[in-house]
Amino acid sequence: MRSPFLRSAPRTAANAGVSDRDRGSVTAEFALALPAVALVLVCCLSGVQLAGLQVRLQDAAAASARSLARDESPGSVAATASALVSSARLSSHHRDDLVCATVSAPAQNALLGLLPITLSANSCALAGGK
Repeated sequence: MRSPFLRSAPRTAANAGVSDRDRGSVTAEFALALPAVALVLVCCLSGVQLAGLQVRLQDAAAASARSLARDESPGSVAATASALVSSARLSSHHRDDLVCATVSAPAQNALLGLLPITLSANSCALAGGK
């Protein structure tokens, strides 16, 4: 015997094929899909952040190579590179008549800091260029 207080929803055209046991299933499916959507969003935003860092590293490497080619002191060049990209490390080497600079930096907060990612960029300039 059914209780008079437990009434099913009135049948309308919108829920004509839905039984009482199926009610709320959309909410449960949404609750299961929401973390996956959030994870995809975090991955996309981390990718954009990494791309931006790579562009800044490339700019810092080009500026550092030009400065080293003009015989500026390595200390001032390293300070310029770390001013352009925080926590940047600069290394340089000579190849024939070129001066090459490599700037690398760890990615901060990439994938919420779970992956230790280090990006680097390399650029060369003609030595002695004034």
